[in-house]
Formats: sequence, C-alpha cells, structure tokens
Amino acid sequence: MDANCTLVCCEEEREDDKAVIVQFSNGNLRNTQQLDFSFYKNVDETNPRKKNRRMLVAESQRLSYVGSNFGTESLKCNNLCKYYVGVLNKETMRMEVHSAQLFNMQPVIPGESSTENDTSQNTDLTYREKVDSLIEAFGTNKQKRALSSRRLNQVGSEALQSAVAKAAHSIIDQKGLKALQQEVVQSQSGVSHYLPPCYHDADTPQHVYLFDDILSPVEYDALDAAGSKMAALTPEELQNITDGGCHSVVRHLESLPREGVARERQARCAFYLLMMLKLARQRHINRKFGQEEGCPRIIHTKLMRTFTVETFNNGRVQNVVSTSMRVKMAAYCLALLLHMGDMTSDLTLLHRDLGVTEKRIVEVAKSMGLTLVRHGCVKGDDGATAENRLATLVLPLAKYQPFIEIRKRKKMH
Repeated sequence: MDANCTLVCCEEEREDDKAVIVQFSNGNLRNTQQLDFSFYKNVDETNPRKKNRRMLVAESQRLSYVGSNFGTESLKCNNLCKYYVGVLNKETMRMEVHSAQLFNMQPVIPGESSTENDTSQNTDLTYREKVDSLIEAFGTNKQKRALSSRRLNQVGSEALQSAVAKAAHSIIDQKGLKALQQEVVQSQSGVSHYLPPCYHDADTPQHVYLFDDILSPVEYDALDAAGSKMAALTPEELQNITDGGCHSVVRHLESLPREGVARERQARCAFYLLMMLKLARQRHINRKFGQEEGCPRIIHTKLMRTFTVETFNNGRVQNVVSTSMRVKMAAYCLALLLHMGDMTSDLTLLHRDLGVTEKRIVEVAKSMGLTLVRHGCVKGDDGATAENRLATLVLPLAKYQPFIEIRKRKKMH
C-alpha cells in the first residue's frame, strides 16, 4: 500500500484513549449488534495501583460477559508487551496507529459470585472458598491459573440438569425414539462417526443417503471428461482394471446402459469409485496421485480432505490412509454403490477391492441399516458356485443388536 500512514505515539495518548480489543473465552462473536458493551474505570485515581484498572461488560439477552485488566482472570500479556491497532481512513487512505489493550471476556453464570468484593464480604464462607481466597492473595502463578480454570468450568448443578433435561426432550421430539435407538446401535458399533449423513425419515430408499452428499453437483459436473473416458474403455483396459483389484468398478462398467443420462451417470460414478478404491490401497499418497487417470483437481482435493490424514514423516507432511479413514471410505463406497446398483451392493467384491475384512464391511453395512442376504453366483468353468453377500437398502431400515461376547468362567476341579 503506497498511502502515507500517521503514527500516534504512546506518549501523546492517555490511558483512556487506548483502543479495546476483546476475545471471548467460549467462542467467537458472530453478531456484534446483539451485545451492549459498557466500559468502567476505577474511581480511585490517586492510588497508583488502582487508577489504571478497567472493566469491560458485554450484556446480551441470554448471558453476560465480564473482562478486566486486573485480577487472576486478566491477561498477563498486557504487562509483557504493547499492542497497537491501525485505523484506516478509506477516504484519505491514511492509517492512524493507536495503542491498545486486550480483554478476555468470560461468561458470568447467574447466582454465582464473580467479583472479589462479594467473596470478601461474605462471612459464611466454606473451606473451599477460604482456600480460594488465600490462593488469590498469596498463591503462586500455577495455583492461580488452576483456580481460574476451575472457576471457568464450574456450572450450577440445577442449571445444568435443567438444560440437559430440556435438550433431551427437544431431541426426542425432533428425531423420535426409533431414530435415537438406531443411533445408539451405530455408536456402539464404533463406526458411526464415519458414515455418510443418513435421513431416517426419508420416503424413498434413494433419499436415505443422498447422492449429493457423496458427490456434489459441482464435483459431478467436473467428472464429465473422466466419465466419457471410462465409458469408452476397451476390453483390454477393463482387464487391467480387474487385475488392479477393482472388480466392483468393472462389474458396473460391463453393464453400462446403452445411451442417455443413465450411461453418463454410471460412468462418472465408476470413475469416482475407481479413485476411492485406488486411494484405499495407497500407503503414502504423493501429489501425483490420480494424474495418470486424469482425475480433476476438485476430486483430488475432495479425496485428500475427506479420506486421508496428515502425518509428519522425514521432515515433511504426508497424507496417509489410516484404519479409521479406510472404514469411512468403505461407508462412502457402499453408499455410492447403492445408487449405482438400484439400492443393492455386493459386499464380497467391495471388501476384496478395499482390502478390508468381510467382518468389517458387514459391520459398516449393519451400521448403515442395510439388509444382508446371500446370493449364489457361478465361479469358474467347472460350474462351482460361491455365495456372495449382498447389502440392500429397504425401508424401514434394518436394526441390529450389537454382539457382546460373554466369557464363561472356567470350572475349578
């Protein structure tokens, strides 16, 4: 910026002229119009220790916040360094730099004592309150930090119980008891955090796991060129994909519709499924992943952010597919295959393509509320048959009780 700046020195400013910077200990402020700020100073201006004491109060309809530059809950950084705030005048393009001070705004719970005067004036103090008063006056910095942290986490028991009861009734009224029971089963299975968004009150199976939650419209449009390439693969190229361990992709490519929107949709989904299966088999992913297949940049970024975690190895940050991310990838692959296969998916092929155990893929399918069936298919030239496990989405969603192993005690002889 080539505009001139006007610097106002600290010696030219009084204590009351300092700008105020606030931060809230329990979150970020979204709308400043909902708070009313009040700024107070100590009336004893003759005392050198009290004349610079300031207190900032922010009041809203739900809660009040208090911050001060003195006491155990004040920020120590105000004494260690100086802060400045630049105010830019867009008309003259000049910036004035003013000294500032920071205030840490902490919520005030109604019914609890928040000031030091209230504590000192109360004659019926408990043993804990007396110890806290001694820590405030003569405690070390470590003890004062522990006291401030404990007070910040204290909430009235009655207010907490009423809030929990109100929240529980609200959740039950919104979701219903059956949906909550299904969520409990999913949380006990240990894979609920990695499932795609589920809509239990959907009218059709296609709306239980929405296609847009798997592939957004922008991402789906970006797969136009890649889908056309997948639809034009030769039998030799399909054999190479089969040799690479992506049987689920080949099965859907072999049964592509002749023409129309359905053919384009299947081809694009097949390419995205191919990228997820290849990603699941990678230990360390480099930046060139997907370039050979012509993966769009937006799809590459989605795969890295959704199904990988960053680790620090040999002085650099690398993306790896952890065990939990492989479970998440299995859930999203299964949801995508349901849309590709008329709400039916072959779990046997999927667990082989992903490199996970059949027990794990069955656990994911049960957590998603799918119905499991056995289906015989011909395998080999000798006519031998093998049973594949299929997963089907049927309304209402299936409910499974988690298996709890009970160990028997050994009999003493």
